[in-house]
Amino acid sequence: MISFIRRFITNPIGATVALGFVALMGLIFVLSDRAGLSGSGSSAARGDVAVTVGNKTITVAELRAAAQRDVDQYRQQNPQLDMAGFVAGGGFEATVERMIDSAAFRAYAKQQGMIVSKKSVDGIIASQPSLAGIDGKFDPKKYEAALQQIGSSDAQVREDLTDQIVTRHLVIPTVGATQVPVQLALPYSSLLLEQRRGLIGFIPTQAVPAGPAPTDAELTTYYTRNVSRYRVPERRILRYALVNPATVAAQVTPTEAEIAAAYKAQSAKYAPADLRTIVQVVLADQAAATALAAKVRSGTPIEAAARAAGLEPITASDVQKAAYGTQSSVEIANAAFAGKVGDVVGPLRAPLGFVVLKIEKQRTQAAKTLAEATPELKAAVLTQKTGTVLGTLRARFDDALARDHFDGLVAKNKLTALRTPALLANGADPDAPTAKPDSALAQIVAAGFAAQAGDEAQTIPLGTDGSFALAQLDKIVAAAPRPLAQIRDIVARDFTIERSQRAARQVAATVVAAASKGTPLAQALGATGLKLPPLRPIAGPRAQLLANPRAVLPPLALLFAMAQNTTKLLEAPENAGFFVIHLDTIVPGDARGKPQVIAGTRSDIGKMIGREYAAQFGKAVQRAIGVKRNAAAIAKLKADLLGGASATDQP
Repeated sequence: MISFIRRFITNPIGATVALGFVALMGLIFVLSDRAGLSGSGSSAARGDVAVTVGNKTITVAELRAAAQRDVDQYRQQNPQLDMAGFVAGGGFEATVERMIDSAAFRAYAKQQGMIVSKKSVDGIIASQPSLAGIDGKFDPKKYEAALQQIGSSDAQVREDLTDQIVTRHLVIPTVGATQVPVQLALPYSSLLLEQRRGLIGFIPTQAVPAGPAPTDAELTTYYTRNVSRYRVPERRILRYALVNPATVAAQVTPTEAEIAAAYKAQSAKYAPADLRTIVQVVLADQAAATALAAKVRSGTPIEAAARAAGLEPITASDVQKAAYGTQSSVEIANAAFAGKVGDVVGPLRAPLGFVVLKIEKQRTQAAKTLAEATPELKAAVLTQKTGTVLGTLRARFDDALARDHFDGLVAKNKLTALRTPALLANGADPDAPTAKPDSALAQIVAAGFAAQAGDEAQTIPLGTDGSFALAQLDKIVAAAPRPLAQIRDIVARDFTIERSQRAARQVAATVVAAASKGTPLAQALGATGLKLPPLRPIAGPRAQLLANPRAVLPPLALLFAMAQNTTKLLEAPENAGFFVIHLDTIVPGDARGKPQVIAGTRSDIGKMIGREYAAQFGKAVQRAIGVKRNAAAIAKLKADLLGGASATDQP
């Protein structure tokens, strides 16, 4: 979980500068990222102030609320994340620094006289996919719902978006500074060409005598010391009955009259029609729209031109003129359907700016008779009726649960009652370790682990077709270690492996000690008297290690962390044994005369140096505006979020 947080809080301009949320995370993230800064330092008691940025303050309450919002956002990626895990993973510090950076950049932009037009903010709000209706257009109702969800106002959101835009314009040029001098890249390029060679031996655990069978006393002691290894987490047994399309099949067979009615209701769908696929971009001002249209007419794909301008194109596939008119306007639809494939239309005035569109495809839909459309209509009517019947049935079950119980409902509705074995929270059965969890039971198991002992039965949705289950928690099996008598063979195996592993380590340590005193590695291995694999050479370039560290075998990685003429011990995974590695040769690299290597290194460093410049720019802005941290208040809040006590609270 900690690694998840560390990955998640990393952004392209360093660990703290909070920019580009509009493009990267969507409007909802921006809306929930309000720092809520107070107007001046006098608006909060000094003890409540966590940070002062210029003449603005960030209070402890505001910082606490921001941390909670961040946790809520990160839970969308990792539902198991809690506040303690967030703080332990470095998330709290990232929240603090992000709020400081946001306030500092806001003040700096104001000092520089930077402004953002209302049309630019309108365009950003209108272009958010999360705020689009089913017709692809901006939906004011969704926007209002989002504002209510976060407890914000339109004016506050516009202020925040303005801040984000000016901050982005301040930092993006800095991030783009990727120039790296040749002399700076040369030593790194030479390092890539360094070669190392040595020898590697292996002492398998199995090569060491297993020793006598463990006694009862040894097993009891080992089991007691490692009892947590044999602990089985809490399990639950559930009773359930399935209600799915097969259950109601006899009630939902489409009739000819229903199919005919559906055909009539969708007559436009089955009539001849001119269908077009249109890609459109909405821009805030006419000049930008004119420039984008010219770029597309010159051969640039409209999607590429839009994204280069920081916008996301919208595609309407196989749309008719009338439907497209409801998505945009009658005038735009007339212009789009007056052209031919490949034409670029616009700029045309739209409610929230100017539209540029391109006609990508065109086809004529042939008319379909009732007979031709019947298979499709029959399937659609069947799906609709099935969903309706199942939805009604589930509502009836929910009402009945107030006065009836699981067995009664199962009997009255002629359902089949089923019972799970004792399952873990992930659906696995510890008594059947080779069996995979049944994915069909995942939602039932999740509901069972959310229930408390004695809870009544409940209905659980299982799919988009309306299927559901009637389920009830039957029994809770408390977490407990398996008795030694049941797993004696497993404990004996683990005891023997661990004993052999310790013996193998002692042998490997003896070999390393001998080799470190000058004994040839082959001779030191031979002196063990064990039947070992032959000594093998090991070699490689440093470039291999740096290109993809995760793909490099641990022995080779260790080779590049050793001094020349030294010998090291490395444990093999899964208690397999120990590697003994000796480095005897280091061949320094020299990138002079290898322009391709230097060019590649300059490019790689360039990808990082812009981030470093941006981070330093952020620190410079903080210094220019002035930042004062209340270290004691911040530390106390961090301790509170972790569930502990601050050092300042101690007597």
